[in-house]
Amino acid sequence: MCGRFTLTADGQTIQLALGLKDAPVHQARYNIAPSQPVSVVTNQQPDVLNQFQWGLIPLWSKDAAIANKLINARSETAHEKPSFRDAMRSRRCLIPADGYYEWQATPNSKHKTPMYIFLDEHELFAFAGLWEVWRAPSGEDVHSCTILTTDSNEVTKPIHHRMPVIIDRENYAAWLQSDDERERRALLKPYPSERMEFYPVTKAVNKPENDSPENIVPVDGGAQQMTLL
Repeated sequence: MCGRFTLTADGQTIQLALGLKDAPVHQARYNIAPSQPVSVVTNQQPDVLNQFQWGLIPLWSKDAAIANKLINARSETAHEKPSFRDAMRSRRCLIPADGYYEWQATPNSKHKTPMYIFLDEHELFAFAGLWEVWRAPSGEDVHSCTILTTDSNEVTKPIHHRMPVIIDRENYAAWLQSDDERERRALLKPYPSERMEFYPVTKAVNKPENDSPENIVPVDGGAQQMTLL
């Protein structure tokens, strides 16, 4: 799954990575959490960065609270589920990030250790996502999104059995705009293990209000990055 992530890159880096027409004004974020605004590039506006609520609200929903349960969608079954199937066909998005957190169980303990997971050289990447527009009782249109997940690769499997779908940069256009469902679904797979790394970080990330560069510093204070290759 994916319940927290980071986007610390500057606007120009985001613009170049996603092929945006303008560099967005962006403040580094170190603990992006569900219900908060997240940066999104949609299939309808592939060169514009928008801000949507994280936690999808289906068009037919009568209550916005459903968003709390729909921060992630299983890529293997999203095309079948009432909450996601329409969006899988016509409302796909990319959600830029440069790392995400997952909590690893500790043997013989109720406590879990937060791990920061990222690509080599901390490269900017993008999650595969779905988006929706919901009309609130007040008449306001609420734009929301969810992150697609898949089975973990060999590096992340010891931490959690699921991981977010990461789309390769050369496949951004295919995910957003291809009319071939088989082509799109072929992109929803575990990211290559050899490009991913992780290390333990402070338990301060357990609280969403803690949004600080210290969140992504290894807890031992060193620069060692652990891999399972």
